[in-house]
Amino acid sequence: MGRWQGRSKRLATGARVRFARKKRLYEMGRPPAETVIGPRKIKIERVRGGNKKVKAYIADTVNVSNPSTGKTEKVKIEEVISNPASVEYTRRKIITKGAILSTKLGKVKVTSRPGQHGVINGILIQD
Repeated sequence: MGRWQGRSKRLATGARVRFARKKRLYEMGRPPAETVIGPRKIKIERVRGGNKKVKAYIADTVNVSNPSTGKTEKVKIEEVISNPASVEYTRRKIITKGAILSTKLGKVKVTSRPGQHGVINGILIQD
């Protein structure tokens, strides 16, 4: 069954809404990529307007930017420390924007959206 991002079938009061039309293609949704650690696996999807969205399903490196030196380097991800998006994501070690990762340089906060950009960028957290 497909994902639908249209109006809810229920009002805030709980009353049922009777639609005057069918579902539309532009209301379609897709499941999240839910990026995890492992050998890199991406998928390129065509989205509305013929644009492309690069979804990272599995990734093993992060582009770490150090604010004090202004330098950026590619580092291997050791583990997902926490994910403020959801406790479930922390348990399942899923990487999303805002997740805290452990690397050889130290703790890194993810600033990109891996499920939409296909790459993991992060900023070094000064402890």
